Amino acid sequence: MFSKEIEQLKKERIAVLYGGNSAERDVSLNSGKAVASAIANKGYQVELIDTKGFDLSNLLKHKIDRVFIALHGRGGEDGCLQGALEYLGIPYTGSNVLGSALSMDKVRSKQVFTASDLPTAPYRVVNKSDFESLQQRQPALSELLQQLGGRVMVKPANEGSSIGMAQANNVAQLTNALEEAFGFDQQVLLEAWIDGPEYTVSILGEHALPAIHMETPREFYDYEAKYQSNSTQYHCPCGLNEEDEAVIQTLALSAFKATGASGWGRVDLMRNSDGTWQLLEVNTVPGMTETSLVPKSAKQFGLSFEELVERILALSIVG
Repeated sequence: MFSKEIEQLKKERIAVLYGGNSAERDVSLNSGKAVASAIANKGYQVELIDTKGFDLSNLLKHKIDRVFIALHGRGGEDGCLQGALEYLGIPYTGSNVLGSALSMDKVRSKQVFTASDLPTAPYRVVNKSDFESLQQRQPALSELLQQLGGRVMVKPANEGSSIGMAQANNVAQLTNALEEAFGFDQQVLLEAWIDGPEYTVSILGEHALPAIHMETPREFYDYEAKYQSNSTQYHCPCGLNEEDEAVIQTLALSAFKATGASGWGRVDLMRNSDGTWQLLEVNTVPGMTETSLVPKSAKQFGLSFEELVERILALSIVG
């Protein structure tokens, strides 16, 4: 499998685009370096390019045949870069423009999940333009909280890595969390609090890889828990029985396809205290260091980091 695609890749000059200007720049720098090293170790021609201040049209001057996208967040994961590469006629890894844009936008993703009859927690949307009037009407903020069960997770619509996220269970906390979130985005998602463990399922082509259960002593799986804490635990195998793991793998694949995502990625979900599953989001360019979640899952599946990177590149030809 993929022998024809690998033969083609050997003839190509591959650029790994990383860094960029988003709030996830530091994570992207680590991903890009790891991916470029893996591509080089496989014997392919590779060039590592930080897109911060880089004119993408220069990819043509560099004679780039294919791009591995290792940019997280805005500008790299939201369809903008994908559209530019399509305009330049350069193939790339991962989801297309629409799949990238829908998956990145937490509000639109929730709407897609709901329309597709996929399980996801109740939510409300707050626009920055409406926030001032809400602040002047404290009962309106209190009503929002009560509509969602009295405790919410506040999320900027278009950020990743838990940036700008906070929980709130009273009006003062909600006001502060919204102010923080609006520093990142014009639209904010309020999601009913999910009281239960968090899992993630990696997607590679048409396959769902072994699930991972993330466990943190922090209030939720935030930026510090993901990248800075040494107390976060990752369980793969995830500890679920075969039936339950099959259920979330099926849910993850359905969510991935519903937003138009393709190639590779990761779907996050949680299990509520009543045992029901709730989809959180689809990640189309998740972290890609050797200790990131997708590589952990791929290792359990039987793929080394280098084999995973090669498979993602090959899927960009198949797609």
